[in-house]
Amino acid sequence: MNEPLKNLVPKAVPADHPPLLKPKVGVLLSNLGTPDGYDYWSMRRYLGEFLSDRRVIDYSPWLWQPLLQLIILTKRPFSSGAAYKSIWNNEAGESPLMTITKSQTRAVQAAIKNRFGPSVMVKFCMRYGSPSTASVVQEMVDAGCQKILFFPLYPHYAGPTSATANDEFFRSLMKQTWQPVARTVTPYFDRADYIDALASSIETAYSKAKVRPEVLLCSYHGVPKRYLMQGDPYHCQCQKTTRLIRERLGWDKTQIVTTFQSKFGPEQWLQPYTVVEVARMARVGQKNIAVCAPAFSADCIETLEEINEEIKDSFVEAGGEHFTYIPCLNDSEKHIDVLTSIISENLHGWV
Repeated sequence: MNEPLKNLVPKAVPADHPPLLKPKVGVLLSNLGTPDGYDYWSMRRYLGEFLSDRRVIDYSPWLWQPLLQLIILTKRPFSSGAAYKSIWNNEAGESPLMTITKSQTRAVQAAIKNRFGPSVMVKFCMRYGSPSTASVVQEMVDAGCQKILFFPLYPHYAGPTSATANDEFFRSLMKQTWQPVARTVTPYFDRADYIDALASSIETAYSKAKVRPEVLLCSYHGVPKRYLMQGDPYHCQCQKTTRLIRERLGWDKTQIVTTFQSKFGPEQWLQPYTVVEVARMARVGQKNIAVCAPAFSADCIETLEEINEEIKDSFVEAGGEHFTYIPCLNDSEKHIDVLTSIISENLHGWV
């Protein structure tokens, strides 16, 4: 008899009845995703899935898809592949985001098992690429998960991040004959323990810097400005996170600013743009700066390549001297404590 069938419940069922597994609770961590490799076809598959998401690019498919398929996906895989190659974890054969997400998941698994025992199953999925949300939901259902807590690893809510992750989770549930009971985790951008973890990482980085930065830029992934005008709370949540970090550090307003990166397309996005702002600072005499990325739970292409390479180059070329990139919280002890606390609170009444 295979292992899962040893714990069938109830014990007395008709011989022709489908197996009933011992009920479990699932915790599904979700991150953005990553290509399988930095070669052309791996990049094209990944970018095709990502840029076809109407939450990410909401232009009419009749206009957008021909442009995407015939022009963008012909050229962009080369430049994006080169960017991924510059940060690739060659030893593990995967992107840093995948490496870090695996490490985070292992740490959370251990912490949750220590609190609740083996009845709570912790896994991770990616919105784009592998492992897909649908495949991991199916794995959890097959293992007996009758309740699933879905946790998008985005501190701030935005349509192109939290919302599309939730969309994919709900679509996955639509495929299930017996749907698990589901909960989703609310954004945690203003939690005291999260702010403290960010502030502690900043203090540590400043203590190690050769020259103390004159200003800290909290660089958040950008979105079109019209998203804000349509009611997306992302911009306001980012501003609040920066303010709370400043208050926790005891700094004045001249020592920390909010900026936005990763602009894509012709329309206006949230400003100021990080790549422009660092160059402006260098030109007006602020030669020593630091940059952190509070909206990312793990270092990825947008932090390791865009911030620590492209944005750094913009600063240096404009006359900047000392550029300090402060890593994301990743699998640090304080971050795992935050994630575990959030999960424990959201499992209330289930375990």
